[in-house]
Amino acid sequence: MNGPVDTAPPGPWQTAFRALGGNRSAMMALAVLVLIVVLSLIAPFYAHDIAHTDPFRANVAGSFMLDGRAVDIMQANDNPLHLGMTPAGPTWRPSAYMLGSDSQGRDVAARLLYGGRISLLISFSAAVLCIVIASIVGILAGFFGGFVDMVLSRLMDIMWAVPVYLFAISLSIVTISDGLKIGPFTIEADNLLIPIAIIALVYMPYAARPIRGRVMALRNADFVMAARSLGVPRWRILLVDILPNVASSIVVLAPLMAALALLTESALSFLSIGVQTPTASWGTIIQDGEGLIYSRPMVAIAPGLAIVIVVVALNVLGDGLRDALDVRETSKRGT
Repeated sequence: MNGPVDTAPPGPWQTAFRALGGNRSAMMALAVLVLIVVLSLIAPFYAHDIAHTDPFRANVAGSFMLDGRAVDIMQANDNPLHLGMTPAGPTWRPSAYMLGSDSQGRDVAARLLYGGRISLLISFSAAVLCIVIASIVGILAGFFGGFVDMVLSRLMDIMWAVPVYLFAISLSIVTISDGLKIGPFTIEADNLLIPIAIIALVYMPYAARPIRGRVMALRNADFVMAARSLGVPRWRILLVDILPNVASSIVVLAPLMAALALLTESALSFLSIGVQTPTASWGTIIQDGEGLIYSRPMVAIAPGLAIVIVVVALNVLGDGLRDALDVRETSKRGT
């Protein structure tokens, strides 16, 4: 007869993920994000095999089939004199200009999906880069203190003193004409690495500050002081004792940084100093629809709604992660 099997209690991360899985709001937000990412990834399939259109080629003289009849993409205005041309409105059918056309005769729905690929790529990449740089700066400043903390903190104070969008716009204007030159390497102005690097840089102090504060609290913890008294090398204390205890704060910051990066990318692209043509992002599509806001508002409303949905979903997911990784809540669930 076998004796009782000892089962180890779940670890803090396992407990946190179980709690996150039980948070319906966070799971719904995650499902929405996954759906939007999947829809953006299938943009080529939608454009070429369903809508049968090229979202990057002007088609002002073209037409499309709707209910067995040809419909002009650019139509005469419905004003009394019928002066000027207005793009075709939404058909709400995936196979024929579902969200209508823009002023150049391009399919808005297809451009919306392609724009999602670029906007999400930039925002998620900028968030990851921002978190990596902020973690390095915050951990070094908080752990070593003294001169290292003074130098890094003053640099963050200087960056923090400049308004975020003014800082981002200034950096974008500098790099928009000649690109970015780093020694023998030159990054062209239309390279996506430029907006990714700019957004990551401007938000770095906002992520580094809380990480630095967390590390400063851990630096004087009993287990860290015990490791120091035993002669454990500093790099091992950083990797084994500090970093795992800061990881929860870093994870919670990630969705917030992604939401801020998406808003910043859209703003810069709307001002023509972010993503450059012919590449499309949600910000550039809103700019395309600015002149059509009264006649064909869906051109600007569709990408605007996409931005709102993603930002809200990221914030809800971030709140769920914060609740799941909260030390006090985790200890309550474990007891």
